[in-house]
Amino acid sequence: MLKIALGTSNPHKLEEINAMLKEIHPYSIEFVLADGDFDPLENGTTFEENSYIKAAEAAKMMGIPALADDTGLCVHALDGRPGLYSARYAPDQKSKISKLLGELENVPKSQRDAYFICTMTLVSPNGEKLHTQIGKIDGYIDEKPSGVHGFGYDPIFFIPELNKTMADMTMEEKNTLSHRARALRPMVEWIINNLVELNNL
Repeated sequence: MLKIALGTSNPHKLEEINAMLKEIHPYSIEFVLADGDFDPLENGTTFEENSYIKAAEAAKMMGIPALADDTGLCVHALDGRPGLYSARYAPDQKSKISKLLGELENVPKSQRDAYFICTMTLVSPNGEKLHTQIGKIDGYIDEKPSGVHGFGYDPIFFIPELNKTMADMTMEEKNTLSHRARALRPMVEWIINNLVELNNL
């Protein structure tokens, strides 16, 4: 089984990705959290650059291939904010949601369009970028939170095609339709198709 370090300190993200992996291809890959105090400086100017920075740091720490994603919520009425700074927009989930809803207080529902984007990058132990995958889901920012699943901005991100917020999605829906799932599924396919080479890194 190929071990891949996950470039994150967020156990919720590891749990979510491993849940998706069980449905996609459960027996060939095992994701593990990077050891120690994982906190690389995310000073990239794009989601891809930041995902590479995190993956390269995890690969260096663990001595195995590493996967990291950089995910952001982009709101059109706010010129794409919080975007790259979604994770650092406010100190915790409650204050992030409160701040975003405050910024959109006078913005009508028809102008609250937004999207979640997830860029995943796989990096070798020597820092070589091996593969990048992007997933995206469109929706809008609802006026109040709903749902108890997920984390971050999930309770206020409403998906019209499902008529619910991301925090109201079932695990099965999230594992198929979320921005992270839409990046992870083709990434896992690429990894499976290149298992021999990856095991020899």
